[in-house]
Amino acid sequence: MDWIRMDDYKQILIYVLGFIWILFASDYFAKLFKRTRLPLITGFLVTGIVCGPHVLNLIEQEAIKNLGFINDIALAFIAFAAGAELYLKEIRSQAKSIVWNSIGQLIFTFAIGSAAVFLLANYIPFMQNMSLWLKFSVSILAGTIFIASSPSSAIAVISELRAKGPFSQTAMGVTVIKDVLVIALFAICLSLAVTIVSGASFNILTIVILLIELLLALAFGYLMGKLISLVLSLPTGLYLKTILILTLGYGIFIFSHYVQELSLAGSNVEIHIEPLLISIIASFFVTNYSKYRAEFRKILDDTGPVVYVAFFTLIGVMLSIDILAKVWIIALILFFVRLIAVIIGSYIGTVLAGDPPNFKRISWMSYVTQAGVGLGLATEVAGEFNTWGAEFATIIIAVIVLNQIVGPPLFKWAINRVGEAHIRSSTPKFDGIRDAIIFGLEDQSLALARQLQKHGWNAKIATLKKSSEVSDIPDIQLEFIDGLNLEALKAIEAVKAEAIILMLSDEENIGICELIYENIGTKEIVVRLSNRDYFNRFHELGALIVEPSTAMVGLLDHFVRAPVATSLLLGMDEKQDTEDFEVLDKRLHGIAIRDLRLPNDILILSVKRKGHMIVTHGYTRLRKKDIITAVGTHESLEKLRLKFEK
Repeated sequence: MDWIRMDDYKQILIYVLGFIWILFASDYFAKLFKRTRLPLITGFLVTGIVCGPHVLNLIEQEAIKNLGFINDIALAFIAFAAGAELYLKEIRSQAKSIVWNSIGQLIFTFAIGSAAVFLLANYIPFMQNMSLWLKFSVSILAGTIFIASSPSSAIAVISELRAKGPFSQTAMGVTVIKDVLVIALFAICLSLAVTIVSGASFNILTIVILLIELLLALAFGYLMGKLISLVLSLPTGLYLKTILILTLGYGIFIFSHYVQELSLAGSNVEIHIEPLLISIIASFFVTNYSKYRAEFRKILDDTGPVVYVAFFTLIGVMLSIDILAKVWIIALILFFVRLIAVIIGSYIGTVLAGDPPNFKRISWMSYVTQAGVGLGLATEVAGEFNTWGAEFATIIIAVIVLNQIVGPPLFKWAINRVGEAHIRSSTPKFDGIRDAIIFGLEDQSLALARQLQKHGWNAKIATLKKSSEVSDIPDIQLEFIDGLNLEALKAIEAVKAEAIILMLSDEENIGICELIYENIGTKEIVVRLSNRDYFNRFHELGALIVEPSTAMVGLLDHFVRAPVATSLLLGMDEKQDTEDFEVLDKRLHGIAIRDLRLPNDILILSVKRKGHMIVTHGYTRLRKKDIITAVGTHESLEKLRLKFEK
């Protein structure tokens, strides 16, 4: 670990400011990589490589040393994030499967990975002249890192597919448990490696020191968890709490280094307390044994993107391209070796756990991806061993990048294969008739149905009431359903509806919303919300949410500040109205608004494209599937409908 000297603060500040500018570029280029279906991490690493000392030299070798503290802060944060995923209440239901899968992968990935590196030692440049014991040390360090997975990548895939079920739950639990175990195992292997490199003999004292180090890590992890809880209890804003938590994370690395130096100077026995182990224990404590779990998780979620940009870009800067050019074949071989080890470990784990047969064949696909923890451990090795650490890290990082590219698509395929994906169904084609279904029979739903009919919609109301309980309503079509299930939705031809309005209880509404999202894909779902606790669940399903308690206040506010515009948007002007149209006529694709032949009284207010609002002007070019919001007379709006939706 590099210490910051007092007389270097000015130079360090210059390096930090320069690095911040590079981070903006890194974030931009990573998003370009994402468009080509490559992971963000690849964009960060490539930007770091290009800006580093081996290509453009925008960040010099001297700067890397002075930016080391950023790496330490990021490593502590990554350990906090990994520990926060280990929420015991969520993984209890699949405990048996999680435990056996974790053990299977831990043993076989470690054994096969370590053996492969040891057997390939004569083909790895920096290992060729090492002693037998030193080769053994490097091998077990590599084997340990091969165990690591990526909780953040797993969460991203599960969230994207809205995956629910035993397979997804087990995959998430194993991924998190493995990262906890790998950090503990890494602490042991690193201590052994340090002992061997220093030339000390391996004896009973070495084992005693290892046990002491682990016990100290547990104790200081508990104390750090208490400190983080204390910070979270402060009556301050999240920004200050975030800064304090990141500072505590950096303090763990300083403390670990201080103990290492002090023990060596005082007794010639080096005590290495693994800072990542302290961090992950602290995070585990806050997540499971404090009342600040939700706030802690929010800080981690909000801060994560910034930390990951800095960390992965700095990793790219540190990557030695010249070494990578020599060992890329070795990296490719190790990638396949790890893949085989994961397959074997997963299969044996699922057999011991008694998992279903289809899980046994494909469970390995959940654990290929690697990212933060693996990279963090590789950089720790690079910092600990100056002579060969950088070359070791370069090979490991190359393997991790390959795993990051291959892993997520495999995990997605596996979730779809076991039927636990709940992705949005494709939107049905417009049949030329604007249909709306309102769930819930009451005065407001009747008034809404009549208002929609007045504007040319075919509106009907679905109700759970019996026909004998409802008096005849001649101007409104009623659909009597027996339950809120997919069969009922099909029976009332919900697939034809352009809009579905939910006016039942929140629990009933969320059930219908999920059925529509996964099986029908209706473009517009409007929900009347009663309890705000359901807000995020509806929002994740793409519903438009109306809160009666706040809607009235917002409406009155707009009447006060913009009475003319509000009256217009609400259709209170009998001569004019506002309406949305979808561009379905392919002949309009690419035409600028100024070139459209529109009625004189029509005004285009906005264009919505792929979920984003576009500020329009005469030169804005239309695209098929754009949603156009226009204001004008009823006759002119009807002409516009024929033009766009032909």
